[in-house]
Amino acid sequence: MKQKIRWGIIGLGGIAHKFANDLKLVQNAEITAVASRNIDNALAFKSEYGASYAFGSYEELFQNKEVDVVYIATPHTSHKEWSIKAMDQGKHVLCEKPMGMNRADIEELISVAKRNRVFLMEALWTRFKPAIKNIRTLIAQGEIGDISYIHADFAFFALDRSEEGRLLNPELGGGSLLDIGIYPIFLSYLLLGIPEKIQSSSKFYKTGVEIQTSMIFEYPNAQAILYSGLTSESKMEAEISGSAGSIYLKPRWHEAEGYTLVKGGEIQNFDLPAPGNGYTYEIEEVHACLQAHKLESNLWSYQNSLDLAQLLETVRIQNGITFPFEQ
Repeated sequence: MKQKIRWGIIGLGGIAHKFANDLKLVQNAEITAVASRNIDNALAFKSEYGASYAFGSYEELFQNKEVDVVYIATPHTSHKEWSIKAMDQGKHVLCEKPMGMNRADIEELISVAKRNRVFLMEALWTRFKPAIKNIRTLIAQGEIGDISYIHADFAFFALDRSEEGRLLNPELGGGSLLDIGIYPIFLSYLLLGIPEKIQSSSKFYKTGVEIQTSMIFEYPNAQAILYSGLTSESKMEAEISGSAGSIYLKPRWHEAEGYTLVKGGEIQNFDLPAPGNGYTYEIEEVHACLQAHKLESNLWSYQNSLDLAQLLETVRIQNGITFPFEQ
């Protein structure tokens, strides 16, 4: 049996609970240490998931020599800080998306990873789902011809939430774009690459955060129509249309639990339900990279994270989406 890969988790909110549940489903994964700024939260999390250690500070976890890789699940405003501190202690890092607030953050993170010779990856979980891998293969094989149109949206109603919370608080990097707009942008980038031109428009909430953003990504022979918002629900279905057919990622498309291929009057449905909460695939990618002594993933590379950050930054600049800590 291969040696277990020992995980540490910091930032013990909702996504950390989902991730921890899925870690238990992955062979050779072990939850070794968890950390919260509130030691009681850490102790409760430790008890729930059978971790060996609980800490009341993130630094203590980074210094634990029994931890191989750290999952960073803090608010994204602190992703860079804690990722760097973990890597400077020799830890491999899987950091929740967005890995940084801008491209410069990503450049710095990559530099630190290279300096310390540790693995670093942005936890863009959708990229690793079988449905996404399958549709990329179908498109590469010409199954739907040349892509000319992509539509993807991600929206839910959040204006009834606390203004001190993550989504509506500018001090926490709130708004729809970085939290959920990243997904439609990711899909367009994954399938068509960097656009020639971006047009976008945003609306803002009374706290100053952006709450609706519509985008058109222009390519030489295609357009992608993308949207994120916190003002209402949306269908959350993604459409990829080409000269010979279309692929529909089923709602909620970013979870990539299946897709429909429509071609020549025929409709084929493919259901690909994920185990647990759907994070096992990105965990398995981290394991495969570590076992192969790779410092970055071929599926979601340093360059991919840099490109995605640049696209997000372009939309932010176009619409004046800024945060107080950036002034």
